Amino acid sequence: MEVAVGEVKRILLVKYKEEVSPEKIEELTKEWANLVHCIEPLKDFHWGTDISFENKNEGFTHAFVLTFESMEGVAEYFHHPAHVEFGKKAMPCAEKFIVFDYKPTLVKQ
Repeated sequence: MEVAVGEVKRILLVKYKEEVSPEKIEELTKEWANLVHCIEPLKDFHWGTDISFENKNEGFTHAFVLTFESMEGVAEYFHHPAHVEFGKKAMPCAEKFIVFDYKPTLVKQ
């Protein structure tokens, strides 16, 4: 197994408040994804909704995966004015969320 040098993945699981419309969630997601164009250490952004048949999502409906060049890049992203402004819009819409950062390990076959 090989740990990726430097690269960091950030997983966020979000449960939006019931009163937040699908249109608002789509608007927030597009704005969040656009941060990849203005915050240098943010390398990519993926997202999706829960499709599991196991029903073990504990109410979380949306998953977001961000890739950074390093933990220093995560810190730069966190404090970047564009992210701070986005957070002011997004946080009131979230009922709860989980953030999990890790360095990916590649398992070679």
